[in-house]
Amino acid sequence: MSALQNNRGQRRGGVFIVAMLFIVIFAAMAAAVAAFSGINVRLGDNLRKLGSTRACAESGLEVTRYWLNKIAFTGTTAAGDRLAVTATKLQNVLTTAGITNVVPVYDGSTIALQGLSSPNVPLISAKQQSFSAVLKQTDPNTMRVEITGHSGGISRTLVSNFVFDHRVNSVFDHAVATKGPLVLSGSVDLVGDLDVKSNAYIDTNDPMALSLSGSAHISGDVKITASAASTVVHIEGLKTGIGDAYGPDAAFPPYTEYGQPHLEFPEMVPSNFEKYVTNTLPLGTDTSGTLVLENVRIPANMNPTFSGQVTLRGVIYIEAPNVVTFAGSTTVCGIIVGNGDPTDNSGTNSITFTGSLDSVPMSPASLPEPQFAGIRNETGTFIMAPGFKADFEGPFTTVSGAIGANGITFGGRAGGTINGSLINYSPTPMELGGRNNLIFNRTGGEVPTGFVQQTVLRYDPFSYSEVL
Repeated sequence: MSALQNNRGQRRGGVFIVAMLFIVIFAAMAAAVAAFSGINVRLGDNLRKLGSTRACAESGLEVTRYWLNKIAFTGTTAAGDRLAVTATKLQNVLTTAGITNVVPVYDGSTIALQGLSSPNVPLISAKQQSFSAVLKQTDPNTMRVEITGHSGGISRTLVSNFVFDHRVNSVFDHAVATKGPLVLSGSVDLVGDLDVKSNAYIDTNDPMALSLSGSAHISGDVKITASAASTVVHIEGLKTGIGDAYGPDAAFPPYTEYGQPHLEFPEMVPSNFEKYVTNTLPLGTDTSGTLVLENVRIPANMNPTFSGQVTLRGVIYIEAPNVVTFAGSTTVCGIIVGNGDPTDNSGTNSITFTGSLDSVPMSPASLPEPQFAGIRNETGTFIMAPGFKADFEGPFTTVSGAIGANGITFGGRAGGTINGSLINYSPTPMELGGRNNLIFNRTGGEVPTGFVQQTVLRYDPFSYSEVL
């Protein structure tokens, strides 16, 4: 064999070896790509499953938020009882809505949300998607909620807090608020002091929500919960009006707004003031002369008429049943409280002012004596009398605080400045008439002493976190 032939053979053998090396390398690369592809598929599937469990947890959180948002209970509930009351209220809300696949189970320290026949609440049964929740009170004002999403055997937990709080808006945002129709007559004008408008809020389904006659006028707007199709606003005469509108035009927006949301009428709690009462008005007391009553209880069925000059200081606590009349000259530096049934709208119990009335704000200057040390800090309320009707017929200079009762009327010579709101808790008409104006001077929104807002659950979005 020649040298040339030998070299050619060697070259052919080298090419073969190189080709085989490339084949091995490409095969290895293909195997690696296949392996990485398989890993990516598995990673993608795992991410999909994790995303699915997170979606289940998020869905559970939204379901929980939806139903907890419908819960409200009395603000007098002790902090230690809030979780138990939440469990009861939640069950009531679900039952009323016909929801059976969410079951709250309270064990004394936690509330577990479960399914009807399983420990988890089903979302999509075919995909084994569900959630479970545990609610636990961590401090007097906070409830911690742990939501666990389940999907295909994988779980993921989210944590958020709900705060025991109060609603932002209440009827004290308005000068006048009533659960019954509002009737204005005569020459009464509801006006605001300085730049504060005097507006009215009417929460009623009565066929006639508002009636204005004579030259009655409301300086602000009127908000009515009933729709324009289900109630009537009666404007009689061209001298009656709302805001800048007079006559029939006042019955339409923007002066009168219909279909407004229901606002909270805070609960009247007379027991908050009973601790200040240290005296009792004796039976047989001559109420026709000059009297000074301080932190006094007027016993049930006494039915006194104060026809002389009377000064009321501190808490005047009127027990039901009672008909109390102030027919002479009355000066008040304190709070008048009635302890009637808040569902009694009969007007059988009453607090009536037929004579002149003046009110002085409580302060260290007006009540310097030590027996008033506590009560003089309880501000913003003039009368708080569930189950009593409040009737004003005589003139007054100033009423230092809000008036809340089951029935409110103003007539005759009644009129002056009210440093607060008028809140009628009765479905009976609230009648404001007479010859004098009612001038409202108030800060708006602040809930006066003795009126207790309901407790609601407010979601705290800043508390959201994921348990890793």
